[in-house]
Amino acid sequence: MGNTFGWGIVGLNLFCRWANDSEIRPLMGRPITEERSGLCDPLTWSRVRPAVDISNRFLAESKTDPDGHRKIDAVLIDSLGNGFPASHCHGTRNIARCVFENTDLSRARTALERYDSLLVASHWNARLLAKATGRQAKVIFEGVDPTLFCPAPKSGLMDREKFYIFSGGKVEFRKGHDLVLLAFKRFHERHKDSVLVTAWHSPWPQAGAGFKGRLAAPVTIGPTGALDIGKWVHENGIDPLAVIDIGFVLNPLMPAVLREMDVALQPSRAEACTNLSVKEAMACGVPVIAALNTGMKDLLNDENSIVLKNQTAISERLPCATEGWGESDIDEIVAALEFTYEHRERAKQIGMRSRKWLIEHGRTWQFHADELKQWIRAGA
Repeated sequence: MGNTFGWGIVGLNLFCRWANDSEIRPLMGRPITEERSGLCDPLTWSRVRPAVDISNRFLAESKTDPDGHRKIDAVLIDSLGNGFPASHCHGTRNIARCVFENTDLSRARTALERYDSLLVASHWNARLLAKATGRQAKVIFEGVDPTLFCPAPKSGLMDREKFYIFSGGKVEFRKGHDLVLLAFKRFHERHKDSVLVTAWHSPWPQAGAGFKGRLAAPVTIGPTGALDIGKWVHENGIDPLAVIDIGFVLNPLMPAVLREMDVALQPSRAEACTNLSVKEAMACGVPVIAALNTGMKDLLNDENSIVLKNQTAISERLPCATEGWGESDIDEIVAALEFTYEHRERAKQIGMRSRKWLIEHGRTWQFHADELKQWIRAGA
């Protein structure tokens, strides 16, 4: 669990909500320390500390055979990404939590046959698994913490005369940051008061280095070891003063950033789940422009977002299969930005409707934890 990447945020929120639940005991697959977990606030750490101690003792007492395999007396939920890499643990019941964008599932049946149940976070992933394995996966949507991510007045820290566009997620082809920059370049030429605010860093900067997509110049790692976003935008013809790179921000601090924004832009080519950055913006009442493809079809509609509906097949050759992925149209992105710029009150109304929609449709971490617990206790 942690505050700096998607899987960690899922683990942290589940652990927090089960830590004091008398019906279930959460355990982690590796030791947890305050430093390692990335939990900076003492309140969260105090909330989970008793369960952390139990989890760490359980791991210390579990046995590992000479081949490195561990048998545990508990229900195991394995976090499996692209390719479903083999786990070294085996539980009393075994659940594969499958989150994948690579649609080459030729080995899925064999890789997943050891698991009693399959769990996914989108109907897109569920349909692909059913086609590849003949098995039905349980769909439980990921959530957001509406007590942390919530609307509030702007702090006044940012220039109120500017128009702020937020874009989040680690740099990679799938996230469509090249599309963000191409659209912003055109939009900023018309509206010099516009500012792009980026949260594009991750614990693995080397994974994004060299990416350029449809841009002329690739992103590189700077002298600090992080991706040099300022240099990247400059080399692609965008005024660096029109872009604010907020750096590496822990998840609990993101609401303060999002509440300053006028719109969030996420033209992802693929999302295995329903993008965390998008839901967090929606929960803060920020209008969202996002691509209607893959897992995002379980989240977006004309009432709760500004949907990028013009999605074409991926033409670029990639080291993975891209069935269902979508390429957003730059003209449509710019038009959506123009709408939010020219009709700010209407855009704000969309943002507030999106928060209401999330809560009414159970897209919270508490609902996620409750549904997952019930499913596990029912036999998964």
